[in-house]
Amino acid sequence: MEYHSKLLSRLVGEISKLPGIGERTALRLALHLLKQPQSQSLQLAKALTDFRTQIKHCRICYNISDTDTCSICANPMRDHQTICVVETVRDVMAVENTGQFNGVYHVLGGVISPMEGISPNDLFIQPLIERIQREHPNEVIFALSPTVEGDTTGYYIYKEIKDLDIKISTIARGVSFGEEIEYADEMTLARSIENRIPFDQSLKF
Repeated sequence: MEYHSKLLSRLVGEISKLPGIGERTALRLALHLLKQPQSQSLQLAKALTDFRTQIKHCRICYNISDTDTCSICANPMRDHQTICVVETVRDVMAVENTGQFNGVYHVLGGVISPMEGISPNDLFIQPLIERIQREHPNEVIFALSPTVEGDTTGYYIYKEIKDLDIKISTIARGVSFGEEIEYADEMTLARSIENRIPFDQSLKF
């Protein structure tokens, strides 16, 4: 598509790099911003800048946070003896939206995937193991997507912590195989958490 403004072309190019947004949608968004008061566009620009420069990972669970410790880990009303292990920040949001879990989380930052060159060292697995050894929780729940990669990641962590005196469980298979946690409907996910099973009963290896 030909543009008569280098500034417009540059903005469209940057917006179209976002997932799920093609060039036509990016153009529509750019022209929409142009119609709005300049102050609104500047507020958007500032929000983006502040987000990228000030957002942090919680020092405990690696969820995103405005401070060194996220609001969930800092909440004394949460059950800190139950740790739910998830792949991404979006999975934390998905589980929280069910309203059925009052424990705390640990965000791995992904799953083990040799095909994509992602090894255990590329994830926050070692900090999780050290956290479990340090905090001695009552239960660790694997809420990982039921995919080959998710199962592999769960099994890897299980082998590292199975000799510790803790309960290790996984969400029930209400979530279909291959489905990512963040896309599961709230009712299905809530039931999967509520009906979780001991991890060793889920092993297929």
